[in-house]
Amino acid sequence: MKRRRLLAALGAGCAHCAAQAQGSTWLAPSRFSKPEPGSDEGGLWAMMDREETRLRRSPFVLRDAPLRDYLQDMACKLGGEHCADVRVYPVRTPFFNASMAPNGMMQIWSGLLLRVDNEAQLAAVVGHEIGHYMQRHTLERLRDVKARSAFGMFMGMFGVVGLVGQMASLAGAFGFSRDQEREADRIGLELMRKAGYDTREASKVWEHLRAEAAAAHEPAKSSPMFATHPPSDERSATLAQLAMADSGGFVGAAELSGRLAGLQQMMLEDELRRGQHGETLVLLDRLIARSPQRSDLLYFRGETRRQRATGDDTDRALQDFEQALQLGQEPAQLHRALGYLYQAREQPQRARQAFGRYVELAPEAADAALIKSFL
Repeated sequence: MKRRRLLAALGAGCAHCAAQAQGSTWLAPSRFSKPEPGSDEGGLWAMMDREETRLRRSPFVLRDAPLRDYLQDMACKLGGEHCADVRVYPVRTPFFNASMAPNGMMQIWSGLLLRVDNEAQLAAVVGHEIGHYMQRHTLERLRDVKARSAFGMFMGMFGVVGLVGQMASLAGAFGFSRDQEREADRIGLELMRKAGYDTREASKVWEHLRAEAAAAHEPAKSSPMFATHPPSDERSATLAQLAMADSGGFVGAAELSGRLAGLQQMMLEDELRRGQHGETLVLLDRLIARSPQRSDLLYFRGETRRQRATGDDTDRALQDFEQALQLGQEPAQLHRALGYLYQAREQPQRARQAFGRYVELAPEAADAALIKSFL
């Protein structure tokens, strides 16, 4: 009965949702007991336990204890008494996504960490996934898929290798229903509110993703999140409306930035290798607007433009590189990129100077011998 009332509130319109958010009767369920091994649910649970064992051994898991502790603490703030049953794994995959299995295994991908501006925005996504967990949505999907003889494919969606293509092609069949997504959104906001986060940050996550989706040729193929969580105007507006009555809360921009400081370079390199130049430029424009004095961000934007090389991209790439040089503390790779740019422009002297500077700054680089051959 409580669940039906909650779904009715979700479907009654944004203004009504905002009013209900402050006086909601929704209560988090108690911790789930591990099901009996011989039961249907116990069998599904055991399969997810095996998947978690594989995940722990995966080379994609980020072996960064402070980061994992930080994410685990956040999940505990949001999950309350369910904290003891939640295990968070940061995964090195350059796409915006998070998922949570019915046994408490949660993955947070590095592409998500790169794209959120602060801890509150990250908490909005984590709270959403915990909402799915608390309402047993994933368990419902597992049962449904098992009944349709597609369980093996669905289990693959919890892995990493080959996941992107699987998610894009299978999302339509295995994604949560619209009502389940709305329910998880609303519960996520309530969990944020109880944990002291600024719920007004939640809608911004989807605004950012909508901007990237607009720059993508085929959004569902370039990111699993676009396939399974369509970044619609309705969703962003609904989240903003639900948070309208809130006056503030913890944002945590400095906290998240400090925790990712040693990892962001790697995340940006992975993002560049993704080859989705339009989306990457939207992301980098936003990061640079937030931190205009960071020469490394200017390098990555310039390099993205140089690699795309359409229209006036190379001219604008050169502008980014020159601005980064003026700021100083530019990454060594900038000089290599300058060398390639000058080569393409048939300016051999400048190319040699740039390549020489790169080898000087990064003599042990894997491609140092190749670059020396250009000198």
